[in-house]
Amino acid sequence: MEELRIAVIPGDGIGQEVVPVAVEAVRAAAALDGVGLAFDEYPWGCEYYRDEGVMMPGDGLETLRRYEAIFLGAVGDPRIVPDHVSLWGLLIPIRRGFHQSVNVRPARFLPGMLSPLRDPQDFDILVVRENSEGEYSQIGGTIHDPPDDMALQVSVFTRRSVERVVRFAFEAAGKRRRHLVSATKSNGIVHTMPFWDAVVNDVAREYPDIRVESAHLDALLARLVRAPGSLDVIVGSNLFGDLLTDLAGALMGSIGMAPAANLDPERRYPSMFEPVHGSAPDIAGRGIANPIGQLWTGVLMLEHLGLQPAADRLMAAIEAVIENGPRTPDLGGVATTREVGDAVLRLLRP
Repeated sequence: MEELRIAVIPGDGIGQEVVPVAVEAVRAAAALDGVGLAFDEYPWGCEYYRDEGVMMPGDGLETLRRYEAIFLGAVGDPRIVPDHVSLWGLLIPIRRGFHQSVNVRPARFLPGMLSPLRDPQDFDILVVRENSEGEYSQIGGTIHDPPDDMALQVSVFTRRSVERVVRFAFEAAGKRRRHLVSATKSNGIVHTMPFWDAVVNDVAREYPDIRVESAHLDALLARLVRAPGSLDVIVGSNLFGDLLTDLAGALMGSIGMAPAANLDPERRYPSMFEPVHGSAPDIAGRGIANPIGQLWTGVLMLEHLGLQPAADRLMAAIEAVIENGPRTPDLGGVATTREVGDAVLRLLRP
């Protein structure tokens, strides 16, 4: 049996509850095609920080480098570590150390979802987010003491990174409905956003068969609520993509269902797969976290590994459970994390 090695980092909060469920399902889906997945777990996160003073060991990236992919649960527990410390101690070093410059987050309305929209229009959206620079840079600082103190945060946009993510988005649109919307705010952000727009226009010349729009972020967020069915692929900067995908997850009915992939488009390093929902410390330990986001993230990982039949099989099982139950409380049900996971597993058994 072919075997692929996956690094697993359950992390914090509900990550420790949903990851074991998803690992079982991903392994079962792949095994039906004669592919074995070996999962090696690493206990890195906020509890590790409490004991060791770091979110992961100094040789953490070297350890992860030998794997085909990284399957992450969640990062963050503000009761132990401030969020900016936990994020920049684990998630960001992996993304940037492994050149995971493209973040991909699908959002689809599926039967059984409790969307807050009156008419969700069967939307099917793919948000492609720049993942390595933009508004989330480390450049800046604070000076002076109150009341004269000030903070400075510098956004960084390089042509190389913007071209990379925009070209990825155009390629994705070409495999879908050939419609790309670029998120901008060039009417208010006078340097970086016109630069972003110019790069999008330059790349667009290579894809004459793709319909391209440019939309200001505020109008695009409103459109996402009012007419999600009018959108196919959206490409945005690090911050804009983050905001758009959190809203898209909420429009599905629960951010607990939203998956994500952090990709090295050139495949020189392992890519990392994590759900959007975060560690959710308010419900951690209660066994009621929705595992769908982690399971769907497993679908993205299987696709990236070239295991499309297994990915399709797992996605079909997820769709059936969303439609027919059982469902966790965030979707109006009473099921536990384990009960939802077991329902998916039953559908994967031959």
